[in-house]
Amino acid sequence: MEGIKSLDALDRKILDLLQMEAQLSNAELARRVNLSPPATHARVKRLENEGFIDRHVVVLNSRKLGIDLLCFIFVSTNIHQKEQLEQLESAMNSMPEILECHCLTGEYDYFLKVANRNREELEKFIRKLNLLPGINRIQTSLSLREIKFTTALPINND
Repeated sequence: MEGIKSLDALDRKILDLLQMEAQLSNAELARRVNLSPPATHARVKRLENEGFIDRHVVVLNSRKLGIDLLCFIFVSTNIHQKEQLEQLESAMNSMPEILECHCLTGEYDYFLKVANRNREELEKFIRKLNLLPGINRIQTSLSLREIKFTTALPINND
């Protein structure tokens, strides 16, 4: 949390605007924060260099692309060796269907957010996942509908 303390209100406003609209031009961003374009550009570059801005992305419409099956998969392993865990994580990291992979505490070891076009693709994916060494349990839940989706972090909440 120390990092956010080094940001002033203008930095937080710039970050908030960019996380909502990554393609804002520097001129438009400067206008919205009431700062000159060169000063705005310098702040954005500093925020990038300090690691506050990780990357600029575009969020695609999955339905338009025919990717209509979102599921959440909980994975348990019987692996306890660091090298084997790293191999498993590397294998999961290379699977394009996995949008997110989180290491957990509790009953399951990993949580995966997975996107597929249909149930057939999902079945193939689960079979591929089951082939990974060390996985001993998989629980899959399908998303019926999305209630909320955002990539915006709550940086302006004090």
